[in-house]
Amino acid sequence: GYIGKYRKLHLFDTEKNCFQQGDLPLQVFHIAGAKVGVMICFDWRFPETARRLSLMGADLIAHPSNLVLTHCPQAMITRCLENRIFAITSDRVGTEERLEGEETLNFMGQSQVVDPNGNILYRASMTDEEVHVVHLDLDMARNKSLNSRNHIFNDRRIDLYHFPE
Repeated sequence: GYIGKYRKLHLFDTEKNCFQQGDLPLQVFHIAGAKVGVMICFDWRFPETARRLSLMGADLIAHPSNLVLTHCPQAMITRCLENRIFAITSDRVGTEERLEGEETLNFMGQSQVVDPNGNILYRASMTDEEVHVVHLDLDMARNKSLNSRNHIFNDRRIDLYHFPE
C-alpha cells in the first residue's frame, strides 16, 4: 500500500523548462524494518540531501535515476562514506531521442549498491537491464562510529560551519 511521497528537489538542465522543483521536506520511510530515504536523480549532487537523510536516521538511500553524468556512481560512494549509509542507485540504460536540434541523451547504466564503508556490493553493466539481489546488514548503517574516539555526527563542528545564502 501507500507509504509516502517524495518530490525531486533539484532539477537538472532542461527539466527546469517543464517541471517544478519539489516542495516537500525530506522524509525517512519505514519499510520492512529498514529506514529508507529517497533522492531522485540529480538530488545526488547536493551533499546536504544525503546528510540530512542520514541525520534523520535513514539506513539507506533509494536513488532512482536517469543519469547522464559519468561521475555520479563515484559521488554516491562518497555520500555513503560521508554518512555511513547504504545507497541503492537504480539507473536507466540506453538512449533517448530529444526534440529536433537537441542532443540525444545517453544513459550510463551502472546501477549499484554501495555500503557505508564505500564498498560497491554490486554494480550493473552500462548497457543491459539487470535484476540483482543484495543482502544488507543494516546495523552497519546504524553505527556512526569510525573507531572508539570518532563518531561522524558527534564530531561535527556545527558551531563553526557557516553557510552564506
